[in-house]
Formats: sequence, C-alpha cells, structure tokens
Amino acid sequence: MRLILLRHGETLWNAEQRLQGHDNSDLSEHGVRQALNFAPYARALMPVAVVSSDLGRARQTAALIGCATAPSDRRLREIDTGVWTGRTRSELLAEHPGEYLAWRAGAYTPIKGEAWSTFRARVAAGLRDWLAWTAGDVLAVVHEGVVRAACHEFLDLPPGNAVPVTPGTATILSFASTEATAAKLEGYNIGPFLPDYLATS
Repeated sequence: MRLILLRHGETLWNAEQRLQGHDNSDLSEHGVRQALNFAPYARALMPVAVVSSDLGRARQTAALIGCATAPSDRRLREIDTGVWTGRTRSELLAEHPGEYLAWRAGAYTPIKGEAWSTFRARVAAGLRDWLAWTAGDVLAVVHEGVVRAACHEFLDLPPGNAVPVTPGTATILSFASTEATAAKLEGYNIGPFLPDYLATS
C-alpha cells in the first residue's frame, strides 16, 4: 500500500518565494507545464483513489493531471502561516531570522498561525483515513508542508531537516498494512525528469 504525495505545480507566489499558507496563488506557466508533464506518471502509478487539498492551487493541479472530479479534504491543506502569509522568505530572514529558522524546524508559530504539532496531527489523520478507506494506493495532491508533515509522522524525519520538495513532483511512502504507522520511503522528488523510476518500481 502506497501513499503518493504530489506537490502542486509552481505558483506565482512560489516563484517569488512568498509564503502562501491558506491563501492561494494561481499556477505559473511553469507550474501548469509541471502538472501536465506529471499526468502520464500519475496514470502509470495506478492509484486506487485520488484526493486533493481543498486549496485552489492543489485543485488546479489535480484537474491538470486528469483528476478534476477527485474529492478534496481540507485536512490536507497547507499549514496556516498567519501574519507571515504573503511575506517573502528573504524579508522574513532579514527581519526575523531566528523565528523563521525555528518555524522551518517546527518550533515556532507565527502570530495567528498554526502550530506544527497541530498541523502534523491533522495531516496525519487525513492521510490515515484515506489509506484505511481505500486499503490501496492513494495519490494525494498537496503542498510542501503536507509532504514534510507526512515525512515527520511516518518516517520520523524532523521537519527542519527535510530536503526541499520540488513543485510538480511526488514523494512516495509504502506501508505494510492499513494501520499506516511507520512507512518506508520509496521515492522523493519523483517526476517526469526521472522516467526510469516507473520502469523499476
């Protein structure tokens, strides 16, 4: 049983390195191409079910890979970045370097934002429910933070040590049972630029 976590395509705010949180920015032209290029790989992975975050950028990506009618789950939306929403990474590093680095490590919550522990718990609950319901492979169109939270929950990988998740790529976790406790990492940042993966999986 596999959990295939597809990060949505690049957005206009991603290109500007702005925190999006629960706000939304449309996919950039590059992001649209990323999603379209991933479509044949999504089909080749043959998931039993497809679900997406309820945020627009994830829904747009789901439609572009051919899954416009897939259900959405608000538990799979990005972490709420509070008053930092819309701010750029460079601005935050210049003004709040310690707080920003602590936030990336899951140890700081911006004002009006969501604590990492709360975020991780809701993401894990949502993903476990989908895996238990399908008892098979699930493709979830989500966000970088969701991928990091899943790796923290199922691989015990600290959030601050995660390799950046490339837009339009998939992270694949495999589970031995529907209990979905510990997982094995089957692939990270898998995309159309790595076609050999599908031939060997």
